[in-house]
Amino acid sequence: MAKRDYYEILGVDRKADEAEIKKAYRKLAIKYHPDKNPGDKKAEEMFKEAAEAYDVLSDSEKKAKYDRFGHEGVRGAGGFSGGGFDMEDIFSQFGDIFGGGFGGGFGGGRSRQVKGSNLRIKVKLTLEEIAKGVTKKIKVFKLVPSDGVQFGDCPTCQGMGQVRRITNTILGQMATSSTCPACHGSGKRITSKPKDSDDSGMRREEELISIDIPSGVEEGMQLKFTGKGNAAPFGGIPGDLMVQIEEEEHPDLKRNGRNLHYDLYINFADAALGCNAEVPLVDGRAKIKIDPGTQSGRIVRLKGKGLPSLEGYGAGDLLVNISVWTPQKLSSREKELLEELRDSENFAPKPTDKDKGFFQKVKEMFS
Repeated sequence: MAKRDYYEILGVDRKADEAEIKKAYRKLAIKYHPDKNPGDKKAEEMFKEAAEAYDVLSDSEKKAKYDRFGHEGVRGAGGFSGGGFDMEDIFSQFGDIFGGGFGGGFGGGRSRQVKGSNLRIKVKLTLEEIAKGVTKKIKVFKLVPSDGVQFGDCPTCQGMGQVRRITNTILGQMATSSTCPACHGSGKRITSKPKDSDDSGMRREEELISIDIPSGVEEGMQLKFTGKGNAAPFGGIPGDLMVQIEEEEHPDLKRNGRNLHYDLYINFADAALGCNAEVPLVDGRAKIKIDPGTQSGRIVRLKGKGLPSLEGYGAGDLLVNISVWTPQKLSSREKELLEELRDSENFAPKPTDKDKGFFQKVKEMFS
């Protein structure tokens, strides 16, 4: 079943600002909140759908990709847009929109699951790995619950995660709810912990994590892997792993977005007579034909031999930049031959309008 447009879900215009998007989401979240619609599966799905739309449209980077590529642009980008989220994810990430938390005011309140902190690492990739995508196994030091740690309900809020206060006003009594100051909304406290744990019952250990990096990523890009960060105290929601991409330099190929560039040097004779040449690809080599009379600066384009698009929209090209190599050392015989040819009519430069137009296009391409 095709997903609905995120702007349609929230009922906002595509030019809506951050405040309008937040206001629209809050209205829907209140309407379809599970405490207000107990046992209503349809309301729960609408609640999740609104949260997914807000997750994308409230994030400027995700919103830009969505506006350009639609749902495909944010598929697998981490967070709710990657799929697989549940109600606790929503409460944890967006509960602050309601000030006092989602629970208060909808039927007795609910404890707020603590979310673990995020981990940030850098991963170096070769051009071959970027072209094909790769599964990386990396070692990280992360927080995990200590063996033997035990929890009980917080005595301040009796496990609710919120405390209620009754205030007398000129209009009568007013009840307000706020996050419990003792447990910070988790509704729990540690009753027993081993010696190797911190005050939250956690310890740090090395863990081998497997991550799937899609093809087409770029230098400096940051990927989010939901739930692979530090574990949370009191059995809460794990944090995320933030992976920043670093590209290793290729010995021959240079990257420019999805396109690759290769500098091919040929000698004067091959440029004049024409020849066949071999150029490197990311995953092999290819043969190209050099036409007779090829000028230095000519570009041969190999379509589809570049890098794939991260959004899955085809691949870039390999641009072979041809340079005619001028010899810097000559033997006596070579000098004699060139002297004989120096004044030949065919050696006189005679650029055509086509050549001039070509070099103008090249100039515009790289300006």
